[in-house]
Amino acid sequence: MSDQEERDALNLPPTLYDYAVHLLRETPDGVPPRRGFSLSQQPEPGEVPLSREEAQSAIREALNPLPDDSATLHRRFARLGIRDCHMHLIRAGVAGLPLPAGQWDAARSLGRQLTRTGTTAPAVTAGLTLLVRLGTPEDIPYLSVLGLLREFARPAVDALDTLDPQRAAVVWLAVYARRDELRPLVRALWRGDRQVIRAELVAFPAESRFLSTTVARRIAEAARLPDLLDQYPSDTVLFARAGRLMVRTGCSRDDPTDLLAYRDALTLYESVVTRAGLLPPTLDNHATLLSLALDLSSGPGVLLDWPPGQRVTLLESLGRLLAEPQWASLPDTEVGEADQRLRAGWIRRTGRQPFRRPATPSRLRVEVVAGDPVDREPVETRILLDGRPVVPAFFARGPAHSPEYLLDEGQLRAGSEPSEVQLAEAYCTEGCCGALYVTIRRDGDHVVWENWQRPSTMPGSRGPAPEPAAYRFDAAAYDTEIARAETDRSWSWPARTTARLIKAGLIERPDLLSQWDAKRGWISSGFDDPDTTVVTFGYAPGLGSGKPDGIPLQFRWAVPDDGTPPEAQAAAALNRLAEEDPKNYGQVCGGNRERAEELGFSWPDSA
Repeated sequence: MSDQEERDALNLPPTLYDYAVHLLRETPDGVPPRRGFSLSQQPEPGEVPLSREEAQSAIREALNPLPDDSATLHRRFARLGIRDCHMHLIRAGVAGLPLPAGQWDAARSLGRQLTRTGTTAPAVTAGLTLLVRLGTPEDIPYLSVLGLLREFARPAVDALDTLDPQRAAVVWLAVYARRDELRPLVRALWRGDRQVIRAELVAFPAESRFLSTTVARRIAEAARLPDLLDQYPSDTVLFARAGRLMVRTGCSRDDPTDLLAYRDALTLYESVVTRAGLLPPTLDNHATLLSLALDLSSGPGVLLDWPPGQRVTLLESLGRLLAEPQWASLPDTEVGEADQRLRAGWIRRTGRQPFRRPATPSRLRVEVVAGDPVDREPVETRILLDGRPVVPAFFARGPAHSPEYLLDEGQLRAGSEPSEVQLAEAYCTEGCCGALYVTIRRDGDHVVWENWQRPSTMPGSRGPAPEPAAYRFDAAAYDTEIARAETDRSWSWPARTTARLIKAGLIERPDLLSQWDAKRGWISSGFDDPDTTVVTFGYAPGLGSGKPDGIPLQFRWAVPDDGTPPEAQAAAALNRLAEEDPKNYGQVCGGNRERAEELGFSWPDSA
């Protein structure tokens, strides 16, 4: 060691592991704060960071060859200009590093040195990423503490997921569960008192806004939910909450791969369904069990690695229970609150759908599934190929498209020319996280689905997604199934039907809007109020003639359900559009304040 290296060794900063331990000990109750801790490190003054390409090259140089000790990697990173801002590139570089089996012990040893004695974020990041690949139970305590530094939470949790999923979930919730309403549960999970965990698990609000698929899955993992149910075998409130967490974990509007990643999913399904008869018959419990049945019938739950016959057995068990008089009569009882009325109507329409099995199995099945309206779940066109739902199997970044798009517009029909069809789009946007496409073509007596297009990876996976195969269908059977799905309206409700009829009327008579320099936009039932039909349109001077003067302003017209038949409500709406300028009764909902004022309209306070 040189004289300079000896002086540097005497002046080493504290390790980041020791720093995290110190922060945890300083917390008032020994529980990490919401969002965990932060390194709060600042860039070197006057330093210009490397570009992405320069950093990637520098990281490759620093890792080749993989050093024997952590000090060497510290020096390489410092010499090559690799800084905190390059942590995501370090993760990618180390994750892709070729590691023959003969180097595993040395690489594991280096990873432990870096995580336990590392003094810089780049070095600790490299160590954590090595332990994602090579960690053993010995590393769990160090990973659990370092994961509380939110800059390290992701690789630490990735490593813990393999070694100790329960601990991984507790750390994840400590850093990422940011809602105040979840903090009492997170504190209980951190402390590990099973009785307190049970109390907080049934106490926290379980509305959809608090429970993304990942939060629901992590709560189930952190609580060791199947074990907790066994510990409290007659606790019906706990069983109802377990069912609710399963529903949220498999939510198609979010990330259904969380359900597939949950290792105890089969056990928890079995526990909840086999003891569902203990639950009191309420609308909330009926909605939970029906949502589970829809998932087991045509949702992401189908994709779990079920033992032969088990899924069908559970589905039949739910079907028998919900057909019993005390459950079947619930939707027809008097309910007062708006959400309960929505839920009762949904159960009346949907209650037997997951239990109707086709007389003869077919290669293609199309099911329109409306989710629980209280959770504002989407209406999606679930496509099952050989019994497996296509969108969560091949895409899983958002739900399948609506029936208004795929069925009403004839997108799934096989014509004489090949057509590329978008089956689903990411919940963010296609431009952000992609979409799922397939080409549909007729080939003599067959219809072929081929040339699938989608993102190269599945959510939560670093490896390439397997390429979907081409599917070939008997053309007559295919046409029959598509025609059946297009004409089946049993899933719909008055406001949704009214929206469909208004849209059809405006397609047939575009002049109803163009006479007011307006153009049809999105038309459907309301998201916040599913019993309201929402008509949106754009307006700009000259838009009706195809020569708009400037960017159109967006308007929203809400048409409440007045109890008359949807056909009458749609006719009345179309007549009003024919006779009255909709800008006089619609509300501005999009564009910008300057454009609204320029055109003489008030900008809404909520926009």
